[in-house]
Order: sequence, then C-alpha cells, then structure tokens
Amino acid sequence: MPWLIGYPRDSIAWFPTIDPDACVKCGICMNCGKGVYKWDDDGPRVAHPCQCVVGCTTCANLRRGEAIAFPGISDIRDVYKREKIWSKVKKALEEEGKIPG
Repeated sequence: MPWLIGYPRDSIAWFPTIDPDACVKCGICMNCGKGVYKWDDDGPRVAHPCQCVVGCTTCANLRRGEAIAFPGISDIRDVYKREKIWSKVKKALEEEGKIPG
C-alpha cells in the first residue's frame, strides 16, 4: 500500500508517544497491526515507531484514558505537499488498478 512513495519513512516524525502516568494499561495499543508497541514490566512502550502508518491514530482513538498522543497532522501534510507525494501515490494506485487512470 503506497503512502510515502520516494520518501524515506524514517524522515517522517509520525508515531505515538505514551504518557506513562496517564496510561491505564487497557492494552488496546497492543492490537496495532504494525507491531509498534511492546509490553514490558511497566506497561506499553513504543518499540518500533517507524512501523506506524503515517496518519493512523487508531490506538489513540480507541484507548481508555488519555495516554497516547500523536504529532499534529499539518507538518505531515506539508511534507506531502513539498515532496509531491499525493501525485506519486495516485499514480501508484492507478498502476495497481485500485483507482481508474
């Protein structure tokens, strides 16, 4: 699934942060399909930040409490605009036959 065609994922500062004092240890973050989190003796931690899908906030939307936060989306949108990522994604989706060309 194309999200950052031609742009390195590790150059995008998009990943969750956890406030350990606010975490109620509900475990919902452990459902992350990309394996961003790891559970240790103190609860969840962000173990693989660059595995997080840019723009996804499902864990923060579904968690109990207020422990998970993400950066503002405007910086990410600026990168997409500057690097012309939207047009590259559209072209890839057309080539994959997911949208008409």
